[in-house]
This record gives sequence, structure tokens and C-alpha cells, in this order.
Amino acid sequence: MSFLEFSSDAFIAAFFLYCFGFLFYMIAIGGKKWSNRDPEQHVKRWGRVAYIVSTLGLVAHLAFFFTRWIGAGHIPTSNMYEFMTFLGMSIMIAFTVIYSIYRSPLLGMFALPLTIIIVAYASVFPQEVQPLIPALNSIWLKIHVTTAALGEAFFAVGFAAGLMYLLRVVDFKGKTKEARRAQRWVEFTLYVIIVVISFIITVFVFRGMGYEAEFKQMQVNIDSRGQETTTEENVQYTMPPIFKPYNSETISMDSFIGMKQPLLETPYWMDGVNAGRKLNTVVWSIIAGSLLYGLLRLVFRKPLGAVIHPAMEGIDPEDLDEISYRAIAIGFPIFTLGALIFAMIWANIAWSRFWGWDPKEVWALITWLYYSAYLHLRLSRGWQGHRSAWLAVIGFVIVMFTLIGVNLIIAGLHSYAGV
Repeated sequence: MSFLEFSSDAFIAAFFLYCFGFLFYMIAIGGKKWSNRDPEQHVKRWGRVAYIVSTLGLVAHLAFFFTRWIGAGHIPTSNMYEFMTFLGMSIMIAFTVIYSIYRSPLLGMFALPLTIIIVAYASVFPQEVQPLIPALNSIWLKIHVTTAALGEAFFAVGFAAGLMYLLRVVDFKGKTKEARRAQRWVEFTLYVIIVVISFIITVFVFRGMGYEAEFKQMQVNIDSRGQETTTEENVQYTMPPIFKPYNSETISMDSFIGMKQPLLETPYWMDGVNAGRKLNTVVWSIIAGSLLYGLLRLVFRKPLGAVIHPAMEGIDPEDLDEISYRAIAIGFPIFTLGALIFAMIWANIAWSRFWGWDPKEVWALITWLYYSAYLHLRLSRGWQGHRSAWLAVIGFVIVMFTLIGVNLIIAGLHSYAGV
């Protein structure tokens, strides 16, 4: 068996171990109400089992990382598949560090799903080993990317603890204007998470069905001298085209529940040959996420926040607030080194300038400024509790846009990471 084959098996093993670890954390927290023995002992026993299983998942994930490194001949962080798998591994490392300090099994019930979602999202991208382009063939790839991802991983743990805090303290039975506003925002956050999960499920469902559609798009370009040229590009879809590419004709399209032609055309102002496909993916994710959310609401007959809230009883909200702050405080200097300082050194080596206002650079700076403001407001203005938790949740949304939105939507020097 080659190193790459072994790394693939180790990756699958890590995914399933994370899933089992999450299941055991759910038993530890949710099962204490039905335990005939001491509930605290139940939590400790199953929490220990969950921690061991999730740690074995991290070991398998590390085995995947290093064997792929050996098999590929370079550190596996050069494309979206490799980077997202590394981010998932980094979140588990960050979770292990924070767990060793606070010993809270409840944190695992929120950190593990985040890792599972990111690992599953990574599987959406092509998994073949790709040769490094010249700009990536540098030792600074190892230093910059790994430290930036590790800092973002601690932000992810801070997000998980912040969301837990909100689910713990929001009054889901309250009728006041303030209580209803808090309920709506927490519910919207859970809805967004479900949309992301639904995107992953939808991709794999249509991939399993072998769905394909192909279009020929004509693009008109005008150069600096005013001369007009027309180019043709073939665009392939793996989901039924609700939106076809702008100014395109259908080459082939599989039928889906009676839909034999695209329903709509992508607006002309959405630039890029893949703009239609990306819009189509977003629409499908929202449709699938809304259906899944509606199904869950139908099953539980109450808001999802109200369903999760009882599991938080007995948890000290101040501990959750402290965990969220501590994770972000640890991650901030690591992110500063990786995403700014080391990144600028690498940029100077690769592109002969420290800063160039590339979209990824700009959003990395926005992320750094945001968490700088978070720490300032927390330490100098006393923003704790609700305010701090919401800042942690919003901050990770910015992180994910920097990682995913910039790579896959906005064109720039870092666009190769989305290949």
C-alpha cells in the first residue's frame, strides 16, 4: 500500500472516529437525565470515552496529514481540499488544548460537529495530489499556512463556546422584545449552520447520482483599445441548473424530476465563467437547508435553540464565556504571526512586495482588526457575556468568508487555493 492510499484510509478513519466521538459526547451530556446512577459520574465516564475516541480520530488525522505529505512530496496545504482538512485537524488540536484546561465535555459536543462539517466540506473538492505552482514552492508555505490555520482553529473553538453561551443564557420562553430578538438571532445562526450542512449533503447526493449538465458560455471582452473579442468556455454543473450561465447554450443536461431545461439565467452583472455555477450552488444549498430546517422544526415542534437549551442546564455560563475568551486570546497572537507577519515575508519573497491589497490579504487584515477590536472591547470596556459571545460568533463568520468566500468567489492571487 502506498503512502497516499494509506493517507486516504486514515482520513476516512478519522472522520468516523470524530462522528463516534460526537455521539459519545451527546450520550455524556444528554444521557445524564436518564442515568439511574450519579449523573456527574455518567458525564465523567462517557466524557472520558468520547475524549479517547476523538483523540484517536486526531491521531488518525495526523497520520493522514504526514503520510500525504510523504506521498505528495510537499506539505498538504496547497489547495482547498488539503487546507480544509488541515483546518479540521487544527480545530481538534485547539479543542484538545482548551479541553485539557477546562475539562468540559459539553465543549466537545459543539467542537466535534464543527470539525466534522469542515472535514466533510473538504471532501467536496478534488482529492488528487496537485503539483505546487512556483509561488507555493517555499518553506514559508509550511510556516505561514500552518500558523494561520492554527490561529483560526482557536477562533473556531471560541465560536463554539460563544454559541454554547448564547444557547445557555437566552430565554427561549421569554416574550419581551429583547428576548424575542435574541431568540431570532440564535435561531438564524443555527439555520445558517444547517444550510452549510445541507450544502455538503446536496453535493454528495447529486455526486452519487452522477448528475451532469454542461453549457457553452460566450464571453465578450473589450481590451484597452476598444477592440471586442468573443471567447467560448464550457461550464460543467454537478447539480441541476436552476441558474444557467449568462449568455450560454445547453450542450447536455440530465433530467431531474421533470426539469429538462434551466429555469433561469444568471444575471449579466455576475462576472466570471463560474458565476452561474456558484449562484446555482448557493440557491440549492438554501433550498436544501430550508427543507431540512423545516423538517427539524416539524419533528421537534419548537425552535431548535429551545430544543438544545435544556442540555445546557447546570453549565455555568461564566465558564463558557471564559472558555470562548481564552480560546480567542490564544489564537490571536498565532493568527497575527501566521496570517500577517509570515504572510508578508512570504509575499515579499514570492511577489517582491510585502503588501498588495489582494482580496485575501485585505480580508486577513479585516479578520485581524476584528479580533483586535474584540480583545480591546473585552479587556478595556468590559464587554463580557452576551456581547462577547456574539462577537465570537460573528468573528468566525468573517474567518469562514476569508477562507471560503475569498478563495472561491473573489478573484485574486490566492485563487489557486480554490482549484
